[in-house]
Amino acid sequence: MDRVKDLASKSAAVIFTKSTCCMCHSIKALFYDLGASPAIHEVDHDADMEWALRRLGCNPAFPAVFVGGKYIGSARDVISLHVDGTLKQKLIEARAIWF
Repeated sequence: MDRVKDLASKSAAVIFTKSTCCMCHSIKALFYDLGASPAIHEVDHDADMEWALRRLGCNPAFPAVFVGGKYIGSARDVISLHVDGTLKQKLIEARAIWF
């Protein structure tokens, strides 16, 4: 768990993904479209990392999205934040994007 928290706090936006996850790809594309360059951690072969994400409450575990060092959710949560307009504001506040 400490490893996840450490990685999540090193960048303004962090996405833990699996290369075979289509929703992970969609969330990465959304962040890029918003002008963010999130740190991407592919954890295809890291069962310990997946377990640590689940212990932090990430369910489903992928994508696990952190903004400003805080877990904001998986794909459904991120899309909801985007639709209601708060995702962009969170990215601005975390200095992941500038406007």
